[in-house]
Amino acid sequence: MTERGGGPAAIGPIDHVAVVVRSLDEALPRYRDLFGLEPVAKPLTMPAQAVRLVFLATGPEPAARIELIEPLDVESGVGRFLAARGEGLHHVCLRSDDLPRDLAALAAAEAELIDAAPRPGAEGRVAFIHPRSLNGVLWELVQRDSDHP
Repeated sequence: MTERGGGPAAIGPIDHVAVVVRSLDEALPRYRDLFGLEPVAKPLTMPAQAVRLVFLATGPEPAARIELIEPLDVESGVGRFLAARGEGLHHVCLRSDDLPRDLAALAAAEAELIDAAPRPGAEGRVAFIHPRSLNGVLWELVQRDSDHP
């Protein structure tokens, strides 16, 4: 990624757009029937985040994907989001090739980081930027593992 005029490193492209759903089993057929989208792998359960998720391909890699997220606990962050806002857009995720560097640049630019350091995600290390920093939208950065190029 390249530097832009002395500011934070250029981050991107879009990795995925995440949608909170009440049930993956109910949502998956709609996405398949309406858009022809298929999962890139079987649904994954992430106990630490109390979610079950699946990524849907929107085209050949490196096309952006859609992530469907089902909360497993009403008290989890995603569970509270669903209770308060209902199903719908949860976050947009951008790729990073050096997550610690990008987080440091964002912190230096006074972005409000939810994660000051990367944490494990579904396909690599991730970090979230608070919606207050970017017009009410939750943003995620992902540095994919070599298993998920």
